Amino acid sequence: MIPRLANLLALFLLILPFTSLAHRIDIDPGEKECYFESLQPQDRMTITYEVGGSTSGGHLDIDFYVLDPQGKTIYTQHKKPQGSFSLSADKSGKFAYCFSNEMSSYARKVLSFNVHGQLYVGDEEQIAPVEQEVRDLSAGLQLVKDEQAYLVVRERVHRNTCESTNSRVKWWAIVQTIILFSLCAWNVHYLKSWFEVKRVL
Repeated sequence: MIPRLANLLALFLLILPFTSLAHRIDIDPGEKECYFESLQPQDRMTITYEVGGSTSGGHLDIDFYVLDPQGKTIYTQHKKPQGSFSLSADKSGKFAYCFSNEMSSYARKVLSFNVHGQLYVGDEEQIAPVEQEVRDLSAGLQLVKDEQAYLVVRERVHRNTCESTNSRVKWWAIVQTIILFSLCAWNVHYLKSWFEVKRVL
């Protein structure tokens, strides 16, 4: 019994480091950020991302692409606010994935992304039922973490939208007030000119 528990613990510790990596980064205009993951054949990796904010009124979009160990582009997505990509490695090496804000000349992008996956352990038929339960539990926990990360990003996007809308409404109200008082002053001055007594010398 104890050796089996030790094997389960070792399996869980093996899967855990590669299960999920959550990041939040700022990408300046005209710049890109690239990251690398070392994979072995049949390792699986999924990348999910979402643009959570943009300065200077820029669009909530980003370019995303993935490169294989030879530097060949295997996936590209242009100007999307969010996305997901799953990869099953067919060769060993460092796979690169990049987020590019090079299409923007003035807006900094705030990006949140998760990297999660599973190391290849062996034939599914050779896995003990309890070990399979551990892997299923790990996958379920990952889904919960991904959903929580998604909700956090959506809340940030909605908050930024509300703050931007409130700021525009405030300044529009100030401009309207200034225009209203200016029109009132002009009307008073214009009406007074009708009742002025002009003296002829």
